[in-house]
Amino acid sequence: MQPQGLDLITIIHQGAIATYPLIFLSIISVTVVFERLWSLRNMSAVTLKITESLLDPLKKGQRDLAVVICKQNSDCPAARIFLNILNHDTTSRPEFASNIAAEAMFEEAQRLKKNLSMAVAGTGGFAVVAAGISEALVATALGLAVAIVAVMFYNYFQTRIASLNGLFRIQVAKLLQSISV
Repeated sequence: MQPQGLDLITIIHQGAIATYPLIFLSIISVTVVFERLWSLRNMSAVTLKITESLLDPLKKGQRDLAVVICKQNSDCPAARIFLNILNHDTTSRPEFASNIAAEAMFEEAQRLKKNLSMAVAGTGGFAVVAAGISEALVATALGLAVAIVAVMFYNYFQTRIASLNGLFRIQVAKLLQSISV
């Protein structure tokens, strides 16, 4: 009698056809995690840097220079938000400026949340009692492993985006205050 090991290939074969979609979805999940980690890196520091670089020109009335700074940093969500505000005449109507800012922040938050709607579905059946139960248990275990890791990163990214959105709100308030001065 051969001892049964728990090597990965054996587990995949025991899970039968249900494991292959799980493996595929795991690869997609890992890809999404790395893409989101890469796109959210250093965003807080860049937002603060852009805000600081805009405040002085705006206080001096150099709106065109502020627009150029925003366009140079158009890869940053905060710069796109600020540019949206600066492209509208918001000096005479502060409530209009707040509406423009809220809309721009909402759009950027939606862009930051892209690729976060992941769903993982595992299947298994009871066609043959012993073999079916084994396949279902393996598929369920693999499905749970994929889903737990995906949910952990999903929650991390939701929290990270919410904190960035709060930072955007604070920096937009500074920008609006410097425009109205």
